[in-house]
Amino acid sequence: MTEKALIVGGGIGGLAAALACARAGLEVDVFERAREFSEVGAGIQLGPNVTAVLHDWGLTDALARVAAFPDRLQVRSATSGSELGVLTLGAAAQARYGFPYATIHRADLHTLLHRALQRQTGVRLYAGSAAAGFLQREHDVVLQLADGRAAQGDLLVGADGLWSAVREQMLHDGKPIATGHLAYRALLPQSCLPERLRSQQVTAWLGPRLHVVQYPVRGGDWLNVVAIVQGSTVGDAEHWDHSANAFELQRHLAATCAPLQDLIHAIDQWRLWPLSIRAPMRGAHEQAQGRVALLGDAAHPMLPYLAQGAGMAIEDAAALGRALARTGATPAVATPRDLPVLLSQYAKQRWQRNARVQARAIRNGHIFHATGPLRWGRDAAMKLLGESLLDLPWLYGGGQP
Repeated sequence: MTEKALIVGGGIGGLAAALACARAGLEVDVFERAREFSEVGAGIQLGPNVTAVLHDWGLTDALARVAAFPDRLQVRSATSGSELGVLTLGAAAQARYGFPYATIHRADLHTLLHRALQRQTGVRLYAGSAAAGFLQREHDVVLQLADGRAAQGDLLVGADGLWSAVREQMLHDGKPIATGHLAYRALLPQSCLPERLRSQQVTAWLGPRLHVVQYPVRGGDWLNVVAIVQGSTVGDAEHWDHSANAFELQRHLAATCAPLQDLIHAIDQWRLWPLSIRAPMRGAHEQAQGRVALLGDAAHPMLPYLAQGAGMAIEDAAALGRALARTGATPAVATPRDLPVLLSQYAKQRWQRNARVQARAIRNGHIFHATGPLRWGRDAAMKLLGESLLDLPWLYGGGQP
């Protein structure tokens, strides 16, 4: 009578969901459309709300081996280079929230979760398995794959990202909307940079209609840089060619200060992502219906202006695991459970927090890229209030298990 979870998507959210379900005693099948389980992209910031979950899953040492743990977050003007505000991290964040603030390469986090999942029993991973649709029935759910195969389980989790096929069938709400913001991402060894451009802290450069964030990853040996500018793209964003022209980014940042110009000109290789968005969640029905639940970007795609996209997916996974965990009986002898009720509880627990983070990220985008009086007010408030504006107890303290 062991229950089976079908997970669509083998990215960070999908693997986190699979790990949480396996830890809760379920059998798990994970279906990934790509030919192998891997991750692309660049860096991720993990607040204490997220590292709390990873520590609870027994991944403290594994995280420490691959992440960086910056001591401070500094906000600077992209035009003048002046410091606007500072948030102490490192030991201070650990003392405030009980868990560290980490920065990590996406591929390293994915590998960390993948290895943890391989140590679980009852887990099967299927690469090259794109989802085509699903069928809910009274006592089970059937996942239909693009190659004609089908898989049967007791519940289905759509963790298939921004362009989720599971979401489209469940909610029928169309494609995400382009924001007009373009994210240029780069990752390189710090040894390739002049000493003056290397950094072990998080730095956010704020400018008119643009901002740049840089921070260390891979134990501090590599530097992740993300530059977000306002502009337009041509073609289908779902099938975008991510190669980018360094000259185009340099043109966007031509009016910024010399230190930022030096950093941008020192990097030759960039990858480009046009950012798309959905409105903040409006109810639990957008996260679960019947035996089908959504997780991560499939449920609530996040703009990167709060650095919580992966974080909310991992929080989702932890909440899903808690909702499904059995107490007082082993799966082999337990009676059948009302899984739609449990998934409904998961959705009710998560949707409002996810909606708040979505809305705050959208708001931050306007603040980061502000012009005119709003920009002057932002800079003045940052210089006056500093850490009290940058610290977010409602967010960083909200994901502890």
